[in-house]
Amino acid sequence: MEQNTRARPLRSPADLRSVLTQVLDLVGPEASGVEYRLVGTGAALAQGVQLPAGDVDILMARRGDVDRFAAALSGSPCLVPPAWLPDARQYFARFQVEQIVVEISTVERPGGTETSEWIGPWRHYVQIKLDTHLVPAVCLELQLVTELVRDRPDRYTPLIEHMRQHSADLPLLLKAMREHGLHPVLQERVLGQLRHQQPAGQPPGDNIVS
Repeated sequence: MEQNTRARPLRSPADLRSVLTQVLDLVGPEASGVEYRLVGTGAALAQGVQLPAGDVDILMARRGDVDRFAAALSGSPCLVPPAWLPDARQYFARFQVEQIVVEISTVERPGGTETSEWIGPWRHYVQIKLDTHLVPAVCLELQLVTELVRDRPDRYTPLIEHMRQHSADLPLLLKAMREHGLHPVLQERVLGQLRHQQPAGQPPGDNIVS
């Protein structure tokens, strides 16, 4: 279905839950064996961080899996059909589900560090319970570094505050900041805000917050 309706941002974790559930239910048994990760601000929202989230980003391991998800979403408005984007080195598709933009893509760049945006999510993630689904989402430490690199304080400030209250993997965060080349002064400032964390309660990856 190639129609374009006005998109809207994710307003709440409930919004995210509704869209993700619909996507995964549509994919159904086809999702079995598909390697994917929920990434971007949607992954942070799913873990209980209250921050602006514009869309749902799903990282795939293989182009064929992008095609499988795209086929399952064929009844939803298709904004960009599956295609190879040579400049971004992504096999990419974009749909709208409940007026929320859902982007599905591979990232096929050579090399990269353990915490890069196309390698890190496969190694550092949490499982989020979503009705009958378990959704693997990139860990908050890597998402925080992404927002720091992009200098988006409206994203990284709530991430830091959430991690300060719940806990953070400081060695992983430091490794990621160093591998992304963040200035040492900024690294120390972020770590300083997180060294005095509140005692961890329920792990934030256990469920999507209502």
